[in-house]
Amino acid sequence: MDGFEAIAASAVPLTGGYGGETFAVSAAGEDAVLKLYAKRPGRAAVDAALLRLVRGLLPVPRVLDAQVDQVDGNPTYVLTERLPGMNLETFLVEADERQRVSVGEQLGELLVRLSGMPFLAFGEFVGSGLAIESFGAGGLDEWLECHVEALGLSRGQVENLRDVVAEAGDLADSGADRFCLVHSDFNPKNLLVDPATVRITGLVDWEFAHSGTPYGDLGNLLRFGDDPVLERAVLDVVRGSGLDLGDRLVERGRAADLWALIDLAARSGQNPVATAAHSLITRMADTGDLSAGRPDPDVVH
Repeated sequence: MDGFEAIAASAVPLTGGYGGETFAVSAAGEDAVLKLYAKRPGRAAVDAALLRLVRGLLPVPRVLDAQVDQVDGNPTYVLTERLPGMNLETFLVEADERQRVSVGEQLGELLVRLSGMPFLAFGEFVGSGLAIESFGAGGLDEWLECHVEALGLSRGQVENLRDVVAEAGDLADSGADRFCLVHSDFNPKNLLVDPATVRITGLVDWEFAHSGTPYGDLGNLLRFGDDPVLERAVLDVVRGSGLDLGDRLVERGRAADLWALIDLAARSGQNPVATAAHSLITRMADTGDLSAGRPDPDVVH
């Protein structure tokens, strides 16, 4: 039995994600997490490099081992320590207002740190050197047209959604003119918290991270607009950070999130988040409004 087989023999699937490639394992006498890359083998090199790059700046796990080239038919993989804490999504179900404010402030601090890690171009990371290559997706309007059929909307709904996309494009053009590290799945599902101290202990699942707009992760976090107390705390920290992100921060975040939202909505039914994304996109298409009825977290009701 080689090293990979020995590690994999103890693998137990972890809940939380939808890729089915992340497992709790025992390795070198400690609890660890094994991430396989059967679907995207080249991504292992990127994730391992990113975790090493940001460790000490963000709460990410140590890389214990990584196989970034396919060997003997085994998938590429990254083996990391298993961070302490519970899933933030679970914690927030019963968290009180004080705890939600504390969590929101910490999330704001993490967003500020991510926005402060600059890159020179927009695109996806490639290889251990984190080279940046264009996504090749064109503009947001072209992205929508590529997904229109899968969205299953009426002609009138599609026209309304095109108007929303045009508005989002205008917001993007007038926003921050720089690129930064974007986690791209920045939400409670991918965060850990110590329930005793209410301190964030981990930001995990970096498989979609790229160089992009500083509004991207904010938009992901604000996507479904269901926790105004936490969201106001996040926004207060981001606005007070000194980052030059301009006004209309909530709208800019929602505009930046449209790329991911459209892609998710086109896969409705595959998992609960994709189905919720389709519902949100449908509301945008019904109303012709980027907010789609989501409450403004800056307004206290």
